Amino acid sequence: MKSSYDELPLSAERRPARYLLHPLRPLARFLIRRRIKVRIVDGHKLPARGPVILACNHVGVVDGPLLAIFAPRPVHALTKQEMFKGFMNGFLLGAGQIPLDRFNPDPLAVKRCLRVLRDGGVVGIFPEGSRGAGEFDRFHTGAAYLALVTGAPIVPVVQFGTRDPGAGSHSLPSKGVTVDMVFGDPIQLPKRPWPRRKREVADRSLELREHLLAHLDHAKAVTGRTLPGPLPGKETDPDPATGVTDAEAS
Repeated sequence: MKSSYDELPLSAERRPARYLLHPLRPLARFLIRRRIKVRIVDGHKLPARGPVILACNHVGVVDGPLLAIFAPRPVHALTKQEMFKGFMNGFLLGAGQIPLDRFNPDPLAVKRCLRVLRDGGVVGIFPEGSRGAGEFDRFHTGAAYLALVTGAPIVPVVQFGTRDPGAGSHSLPSKGVTVDMVFGDPIQLPKRPWPRRKREVADRSLELREHLLAHLDHAKAVTGRTLPGPLPGKETDPDPATGVTDAEAS
């Protein structure tokens, strides 16, 4: 009998999704825990098998690596293509991360995400697009779009402690800090055949944002933690104003 993810759309790339550094995750966890403590809260809410989309808040540079290394399952996170330079190019690709052009349509990134989901893997997305306060004030449509295409559930994730209050977007957590990674209940959006209209994608994205805001409130309550606030001064992490919240503000 075919599983639901055997029936997901085929991508143009026929190579299976790979996570070459999967065996090194325990070593990476050991090394990171020599500097900071990482606690996984309600990790059981991430389904143990099948395609899943993780939608996580974004406050600091280590959000993606920590999600990929500490989530209960390996994560193929969408990562801005500017990170794929020099040594980091081979390392990030080997770690299964997916380069994304944030300023232009990127069908290759979409195909790679679909390939991962069709293989029953986990795709990680930061709907805010850029690092900031982590409160989901800005919200892009990628997570909802992939859910509408594949029918894969979306699991909300909130991280606390990945950036110190007042620190810049490229700063690392201070030594000894505790990072909490809080997983929420899966959210199921209805699978939609082509064409998936822009208005529906936007509406479903706003619906998803409400779920993530509710999970953020829940995560604050269960951990007693707060987020670090906006980036200091005039510092910004460049990102195109193409999200559904940007459209509302325009």
